[in-house]
Amino acid sequence: MFSLKDKKAVVTGGGSGIGKAIAVLFAQQGAEVHIIELSAESSREAVEDITANGGRALAHACNVANQQEVLATFEKIGNINILVNNAGIAHIGKVETTPEADFDRVINVNVKGVYNCLYAAIPQLKKSGGGVIVNMASIAALVGLSDRFAYSTAKGAVMAMTLSVARDYLNDQIRCNSISPARVHTPFVDGFIAKNYAGNEKEIFEKLSKSQPIGRMAQPSEIAALALYLCSDEASFITGCDYPIDGGFLKLNT
Repeated sequence: MFSLKDKKAVVTGGGSGIGKAIAVLFAQQGAEVHIIELSAESSREAVEDITANGGRALAHACNVANQQEVLATFEKIGNINILVNNAGIAHIGKVETTPEADFDRVINVNVKGVYNCLYAAIPQLKKSGGGVIVNMASIAALVGLSDRFAYSTAKGAVMAMTLSVARDYLNDQIRCNSISPARVHTPFVDGFIAKNYAGNEKEIFEKLSKSQPIGRMAQPSEIAALALYLCSDEASFITGCDYPIDGGFLKLNT
């Protein structure tokens, strides 16, 4: 089950964190994985991990916010079967503490970047006779989180795009779903805590972990497992859905 043999998959932001976990797992399951990162160097470790274990992976340097770069990259990759829109950036701030430049930066990467990849990938998916798209949304699109104005705005747009694409491409055999994680333990989280809470890292990590009722953050591999299911033939009846993976955050918080 869950084989991706003979599939060609594109994973944006596949050089670290959730994206790397997805890229590595997809390669283990037989896919030829194309990792898109801002620089090829950012993908080096992921590509080395995959090829060292007998998998197939290629890195592509591309700014997902630049449509011409994205179109050229997808043209180079050619026909694909799977797209995982994972690339994204975070931002802390309320509406009144979010400068226009920061808002534009988040929207350019987290919204326009997803649009650009969808725009470039769908013709390639059509050439393959259909395929699967998974967009990385967030529980921030579903609930009010403090100091996440721009990020929540962007992830809400990602969720809406997911539904629109799922509807528009039913007859092209293209499925489109989204995943909404709560907090995931990635290098970004460790860096954020170290930068903003120097000296209190352990205390803050515990506090953030326990904001999920299950008592911990997710591991990137757990998000990757859900992405694998949604991109596999076993999920062939699923489209237009969002999947929270949140340790009970949405339903069990009191």
